Amino acid sequence: MKVYFCGSIRGGRDDVALYRRIVEKLQSYGTVLTEHVSSTELSDRGEDASAAGDKFIHDRDVDWLRQSDVVVAEVTQPSLGVGYELGRVVDMKKKTLCMFRPLSGRVLSAMIRGADDGERFVVRDYSEDEVENVLEEFFNTLKRS
Repeated sequence: MKVYFCGSIRGGRDDVALYRRIVEKLQSYGTVLTEHVSSTELSDRGEDASAAGDKFIHDRDVDWLRQSDVVVAEVTQPSLGVGYELGRVVDMKKKTLCMFRPLSGRVLSAMIRGADDGERFVVRDYSEDEVENVLEEFFNTLKRS
C-alpha cells in the first residue's frame, strides 16, 4: 500500500515530532511516499530540492498523490499546501483521514471539517496519546471495505 502523508512544512514545523510518530506508524501499513515531511532536517523554508524549483515539488507531490492508495493528513497546523493537497485528493476520490487536535486551541477550517463524508473523507479529532489508535482504527476500516 502506498500512503501519502500531509503535514505542514512552510506553514510551520511545530508538530514535526508528532509527524515523525505518525509516519513511523504509517510505515507499518505500507510505503510512505512523503516521509520527508517528518524530517527534523526540513525547516519551514522547505526542501533543499526547492533549488529544483517549486514547480518540481508541486509536480512530484501531485504525482505521489495520484500514486497513493490512501492519504493521511495532520491538519492541526494551518497550511496552504496541505489544504491544496486535500482539495486535490477529494477530486481524486482517495480514501483520506484528516487528524485534528482540538486541544491545540485552534479551530479547524470549515472547508476541511465540512468535507467529512464519514466514508471516503474522514476528519478525526484526537489527542497526541491517541495517534497510534486513531491510525489503527482507520486502517482496520480500510481492510473491511
